[in-house]
Amino acid sequence: MSGITRKVCISLLFVGVSACSNIGSMDFPGVYKIGIPQGNIITQEMVDQLRPGMTKRQVIFVMGTPLVRDPFYQDRWDYIYSYQPGGGDRGQERITVFFADDQLISFSGDFVPSDVAATDANADNN
Repeated sequence: MSGITRKVCISLLFVGVSACSNIGSMDFPGVYKIGIPQGNIITQEMVDQLRPGMTKRQVIFVMGTPLVRDPFYQDRWDYIYSYQPGGGDRGQERITVFFADDQLISFSGDFVPSDVAATDANADNN
């Protein structure tokens, strides 16, 4: 009888411990969860100010210090911004800036220059 009682107690203990493993993912009502921003905030206005031929210093003035600078490839900078609202899905925005001879040659990522910036650039060239 003692062996059966011991097995039942161990089984109940195992079930109880495994039920508690999901406590971290439970949503308690009324509990405030803070949003978590990380990286460089990237806006469309910032991207619209980027022009080919800008120096690295000018890009830093517009975009801020890049989040990632590869020590082996100094002509590529990565700006990454991620935000996770409290309890929500994480969103991420990214833009990569490329230089040649310390001048901006191109950029790519989640943002593209808006039509307003493109028309301003055409007006400046004329």
